[in-house]
Amino acid sequence: MELENDKLKKDIILRLKRIEGQVKGIQGMMEKNVCCPDVLVQISAIRSAINKVGGLTIEYYANNCLGIEKDSKEQETLKELIKTINTFVK
Repeated sequence: MELENDKLKKDIILRLKRIEGQVKGIQGMMEKNVCCPDVLVQISAIRSAINKVGGLTIEYYANNCLGIEKDSKEQETLKELIKTINTFVK
């Protein structure tokens, strides 16, 4: 479980760094007066990426902050809830 949580945390951080780069890219596009539809496509990509990071963060929180025992019935139920939330926010 610890290894899985470390991997999840690293994935979240990597995605946040990628989003940071995308935001800086949009700033550059605006400074260069790039056509608005192109900017909006990039904003849409960031929104999708943020939703994914949100879902992963919920999963990380559930695994580390709720005090639910590993391999318990509650953990299985929680995994199903997280899966449902992630499907909804896509």
